[in-house]
Amino acid sequence: MSGHSKWATIKRKKAKTDVGRAKAWNKLIKEISIAAKLGGGNADANPRLRAAILKAKGQSLPAKNIDSAIAKATGAGNGAEMSEPMYEGRGPAGVAILVKCMTDNKVRTVADVRNIFNKNGGSMGESGSVAWVFQYKGVILVDAEKYTEEQVMDLVLEAGATDMSTEDNVHEITTEADTFDAVTRALENANIEMMSAELSYVPNDTVKLDRNDAQKLLKMIEKFEDNEDVQDVYHNADINEADMDLE
Repeated sequence: MSGHSKWATIKRKKAKTDVGRAKAWNKLIKEISIAAKLGGGNADANPRLRAAILKAKGQSLPAKNIDSAIAKATGAGNGAEMSEPMYEGRGPAGVAILVKCMTDNKVRTVADVRNIFNKNGGSMGESGSVAWVFQYKGVILVDAEKYTEEQVMDLVLEAGATDMSTEDNVHEITTEADTFDAVTRALENANIEMMSAELSYVPNDTVKLDRNDAQKLLKMIEKFEDNEDVQDVYHNADINEADMDLE
């Protein structure tokens, strides 16, 4: 199997160091609400909602918050119409960046995103300018201290996973977008807990950053994540774990 993804290691470390849990939870609730509104509140019949719930559980969003978001989204009242634009650009050292948004005002959001790029050493590009660097994949993490490679590998490959690697006591399972649901269900049916499970944009290759550029990129990402319209930020930077903490 292929080697471990540094990208996943960075995401895990960042998840442990983020202090804005309430803000992160608000974004998860927003995603669950939109999924439920568009496809109904039954997660078994709504793959997008199911994926949103799995992602939320991976970030410890309480079940009562998930249930409340679904109930509100499927209840009376239309609420504001939301769109889900994706913006593309370059960051320090030419790093490719995708900014996934959810907004009721695209004019406001695109202006905010462009401003963050411009003020943090980057530049916003046209649609398609960096999207080719990424593939839309399912990424699932399982605790290797609790479950052996033998317990997990055959199960997920049979369910449709494309790859599995193990490093730092974590099994990282990769799927195509259309087999993500089947693989997560197979793990659940086998009573194997997932540390996280989400559909994400995974880079085909990475750009190695020195500490200075890494700090610039992380500050840019922090600015994006502070914006209420931004749901997720994806990049293809290779950052040393020692450089992950902002000064």
